[in-house]
Amino acid sequence: VKLVESGGGSAQAGGSLNLTCVVSAYGRKLYQMAWVRQAPGVEREVVAEIDIDLRTNYADSVKGRFIISQIDPNTLYLEMNSLRVGDTAMYYCAAKESRFPVVLHPGSYTYWGQGALVTVSS
Repeated sequence: VKLVESGGGSAQAGGSLNLTCVVSAYGRKLYQMAWVRQAPGVEREVVAEIDIDLRTNYADSVKGRFIISQIDPNTLYLEMNSLRVGDTAMYYCAAKESRFPVVLHPGSYTYWGQGALVTVSS
């Protein structure tokens, strides 16, 4: 499985940015995909995930501001609105093949992209 992120960049607080992940599954069936972020010195955080039935989960920190979507099996999106300085992080696209009993658990994801940097300034 290959995941390639694009987008991100810099924005001022209150602004918006989008992330895109192109998915190459090579025949594997992916059960769930997510956007995971990590800032320096901070643990990884799953900000949003979407499963094969398009059910979504969001971290409280982004609920109401970020939207995860998957228009087709090969493309994952993250729309980020009302950005805050605290949203500054490297954002990773992640995927897994099986269900996990705990939502928003970064350790449950098997496949990872290379990351895209999001920087929000005040």
